[in-house]
Formats: sequence, structure tokens, C-alpha cells
Amino acid sequence: MLRSNPMERADALRGELEQARRQTDGLFRLISAEALYSRPISERHRLIFYLGHFDAFDWNLLARRSLSAPAFHPAFDALFERGIDPPPGQIPNDTAKDWPRRSEVEQYNFVTREWTDRHLNDMDPNLVSMAIEHRLMHAETFAYLMHNLPYGEKSGGETPETSERPAPANPMLRIAAGRATLGKSRDTFGWDNEHLAHDVDVAEFGISKYKVSNGEYLAFVREGGDAPYFWNSDNGTWFYRGMFGKIPLPLDHPVWVTWQQADVYAKWRGLALPSEAQFHLASKKATPDSHRDNFGFHRWDPIAVDAGNGSHVRTPMGPSQMTGNGWEWTCDLFAPFKGFEPHPHYPGYSADFFDGRHYVLKGASPRTADLLTRPSFRNWFRPEYPHMYAGFRLVED
Repeated sequence: MLRSNPMERADALRGELEQARRQTDGLFRLISAEALYSRPISERHRLIFYLGHFDAFDWNLLARRSLSAPAFHPAFDALFERGIDPPPGQIPNDTAKDWPRRSEVEQYNFVTREWTDRHLNDMDPNLVSMAIEHRLMHAETFAYLMHNLPYGEKSGGETPETSERPAPANPMLRIAAGRATLGKSRDTFGWDNEHLAHDVDVAEFGISKYKVSNGEYLAFVREGGDAPYFWNSDNGTWFYRGMFGKIPLPLDHPVWVTWQQADVYAKWRGLALPSEAQFHLASKKATPDSHRDNFGFHRWDPIAVDAGNGSHVRTPMGPSQMTGNGWEWTCDLFAPFKGFEPHPHYPGYSADFFDGRHYVLKGASPRTADLLTRPSFRNWFRPEYPHMYAGFRLVED
């Protein structure tokens, strides 16, 4: 994202910001007017919050904190500033009537964008990058929320790809002992939890070539294992509940589960989830491609775990889809690297979640932006959270 010429970099960031806005603006055209005030996931805000949050974050970061601009709507600055991640059972109790009208929020957004665009060349490029990546992260968050809307309250996307193929064989590949670099240097933009870059020695291990598929996981369910949130059973037949339609369970697609479900399945197989360092070392053997591996907003739902065979893009000889087709759970709790310093303009971004109750995920989902697929990027969620697009693969010593 760095440019040697400051004006070139500013122009590039302006283009990236406009593209990110188009991505998030388009989401609200996919849902009904009534859905805007619904709460598809009980632990999260109503969808109207996100209409204001994207631009309130930009305003609070780039205008108020960075350039000391005077507030023009302090109530909205506070109302839309930050999302929520309450512990299980502690859901918000607001009503739809507690939120402002859509037209009021859209006017707030218009003023915010107009001010930001006029002053963009005066802003710290790293803070602009932060605003862009934050918006793209929440484009994915909004997809999780949209996924839980009734089909009659959303439209405009494609139905999931059906498949009658069985689950492919999923061999274990040996990864030679080596050194994995976690994190990144500060010479380009990164979130505070990505710093500082450091090497970790990793012993030889085996890792499954593919993410665990629905077909593999179905055997576990038939023996009493917990069914995934994205599955529905109808008269003994399993279906995948996609974004814009329900289809018979595609056995060759990745299973999306909670960390708890992934951990129990791994133990049932006598295997384990990879560490963050193991994931990094294994991912060196794969070159991501957004179309083949399914990230970068090309699709709404997963594709086969072995997709890409026979395509014009060479399928990796090593582990497949290390980036794309679903985030991947690791066995590591989300924690700071040595030398961690919270970002002064967003001190709670990571530090608030170093609580021993969130696990690291790596990779990307179909709704992850290209900008967020650098190897150092770290995602995290609670182990029981069922709504995100997260799968897993297995490792052995």
C-alpha cells in the first residue's frame, strides 16, 4: 500500500477508500427497509448501527482525533462509535424505536464523507489505511448479520453452488521443521496486534491438505457430534443454509463451525488444531488466488475444498485454500506479541480482547477483502460464537 511519492500514495488511498465505501454502501441495497431496524444476531447491534458506524468511525478517527475537527453531531459520534461483543447471555435490550431515522443517519454520513474527502491529503496515511481496513472488516461482519435475516428480507445475491460430489480424500501432508515469522514490521500499515515481527521455530508436523469438509464432519454428527449452525435438518436430510438460499448439504464444501466444535472434532479424530506458527509455516507452500481460493467478495458462500483442480490457475501442491473459503481456527488464544503497544488512536482495538476468551483465526472467508489477507493479519472470536465463516484443518506430530 506504500507509495514513494506522497501524492501518489494519497491518490491511491483515495481510490481504496472510495472502493471500500462502494462495498459497504452496496450491502444496504440488499436488505429491505424493515430489516434495517432488525437484530439478526442477538449479541450484536441492530443493522441501523452499521449504517452509521462505518462513517462515524472515519469521522472520529480522521477528523476529531487526528485533526481536532469540531464535532457537528456529537450524539451520533458517540452512538455509532463502537460495536459490541458481550459475554454469552448478556444481550442488548434496546428497541428499534431507540434508533434515529435512516434519513438522519444518511445525512450524518454525507457530511462526514464530504469533510473527509476535502481534507484527505492532510491526513496521516496510516490512519486512512486504518479507516479503509476497518470498513472492509465490518463489510464482513455485516455479511454475518445479513446471513441470519429471513430470505424474504434480502435479495440480489446468487444462491449457493450445489454439489453432488462426495467429500474428497483429505491426506496429511508433512511440513518440514522450519522457522515461521509471525507479525510484521512497522514500515507499512498493520494493526497493533500484528507488531512486532518475530520468528518461531516449528518442529516437523503433518497438516491436512484441505479444510475439513461437510462430508467428513457429517460422520462425526452421525455419531452424536454437535451439528454446525449453518446446517438445517429436514426429515433426516441435511441442508446448508446459504446467504440467499438453502441447498442439500454439499459434502465437498468446508464445514463452518465454532472453535469448540472444531476442537471436539479434532480430538475425536485423535488430532489437533494447528498453532498460529504451524499455520504460517504451512501457508508458505501456497500462493493465494482470490477466484480459485474464494476470497475478495467474489462469492457469498463456500465452494469445494479442492476447487481449482484443472483450472487455469495452478492448484497448490501443498495445503489448499490456506487463504480463502473460510477462516481457520487455531489452538492459540489471542494474545499480544512481545513489544505490543496499543495504537494511540484506537487503544482498545486489540487490548480489550486479550482476555483469554478469544482464539486466533488465520486465512480468509469469501467475504474477506484482499487487503486483509496479508500473512500477518490476525482475526479472533469467542470459542462458542457460531455466526462467522470459520472452518479448520487438522495437524499431527
